[in-house]
Amino acid sequence: TLMRSSAASDVYKRQGDGMERIEKQMQFILEIDKEKQIKRKTLQSNGKDFEDDAQHAWHMAIMTLLLSEYSNEKIDVLKTISMLLIHDLVEIDAGDTYAYDDQGLKVQNERENLAANRIFNLLPEDQAKKVFDLWNEFEERKTPEAKFARVMDNFQPVMLNACLLYTSDA
Repeated sequence: TLMRSSAASDVYKRQGDGMERIEKQMQFILEIDKEKQIKRKTLQSNGKDFEDDAQHAWHMAIMTLLLSEYSNEKIDVLKTISMLLIHDLVEIDAGDTYAYDDQGLKVQNERENLAANRIFNLLPEDQAKKVFDLWNEFEERKTPEAKFARVMDNFQPVMLNACLLYTSDA
């Protein structure tokens, strides 16, 4: 007979029914698939198609794996990639706010906070807290990981734009 340790039992109680937990996780996973529908104003390197938020996140994650050695401070690469994969999920509800959209920038924080509350709270409570914490850390830009993630977030579209300028002049 298998016996559950009291520690394992406590974790099970804290996380709730296993089926409820997986249902919440799957609901979140399906919800964030909508990130693929959020078009950005950055052209892909082919110069024809605009990237979407999911492509942007994937590109920054790979860039972080490859370029983390250039960080001014030691970073936790997995934590940084996690921030990059999470930070734009709020745009599913809030939309992408363009850098030169003065009106959109005025209400961006409010829209994104409402979106974060709805989307992240689809998860089980412990995971929702973890995702909220990573998202807030990215937004606050104080830790080495958040600073590096912000650089990747800004550098990636600039790199693509520069690529297009270089290839169109060739």
